[in-house]
Amino acid sequence: MNPHALRSLLFVPATRPDRIAKALASSADAVIVDLEDAVADSDKANARDTLEAFLADNPQASLVVRVNAPGSPHHESDLALCARQTAVTHLFVPKAESRQALAKAAACDKPLWLQIETAQGLLALPSLAGMAGVERLSFGALDMVTELGLTPETPGARQMLDQGRYQLVVHSRAASLAAPLESPHPAIDDTDAVARTAVHAKEMGFAGMLCIHPQQLPVVNQAFSPSEADVDWARQVVDGASREAGAFSVAGQMVDAPVISRARGILAKHEAGVY
Repeated sequence: MNPHALRSLLFVPATRPDRIAKALASSADAVIVDLEDAVADSDKANARDTLEAFLADNPQASLVVRVNAPGSPHHESDLALCARQTAVTHLFVPKAESRQALAKAAACDKPLWLQIETAQGLLALPSLAGMAGVERLSFGALDMVTELGLTPETPGARQMLDQGRYQLVVHSRAASLAAPLESPHPAIDDTDAVARTAVHAKEMGFAGMLCIHPQQLPVVNQAFSPSEADVDWARQVVDGASREAGAFSVAGQMVDAPVISRARGILAKHEAGVY
């Protein structure tokens, strides 16, 4: 799995193997099987057994698994399952707050995706982003609203959440991690709202978005894919760079080394068919 080529990542409960199969056949760039929020506390052991049975029946599957948070009584059992399953390629760890709490997850020797959804997680970002084994960060806006006592869907809450997004982008870049993933949007039928959130996240430097329903996938994939105009511009820039020495202009705008690098990145994603 190329961490730089993921636009949409679809959550599916571990208790629903039929949905896992459908998710793997969907347009999602990756599937995250959830042992945490989507599973009732009384059903955690059954969820692990169900996931293990699914993987035994589908050895070709490739999955990310969201384990229960460090400190949960289910955390170590989740890790034990993931460690012995080669089909589990990455661990998605919610409520990441300290290196010490993540030590057992890191010992599984699988890349870690950390979900930052608490104030402690934000304060620990410099340490977490630089931790061995961490591949990328993701934002947990829904939990962060509650954690910080924000009023949902208000200008003030949006401004506060964008401050958190800013920190994830900056610390990801500083630690040479893959760009972060946007929080899921709770709307299923309101795809316009999902699209607006995805576009906003892309503009802020996010690489992709977590999804909770297949209906969200098309608009998320579109938002994080280069447009035809982007690709056309990038081709003009790269073509010009092959002929010109130093700075030059395209469509009335100056082009120099950073702009050429961005253009090449757009074309690399477009030509690979992933974004």
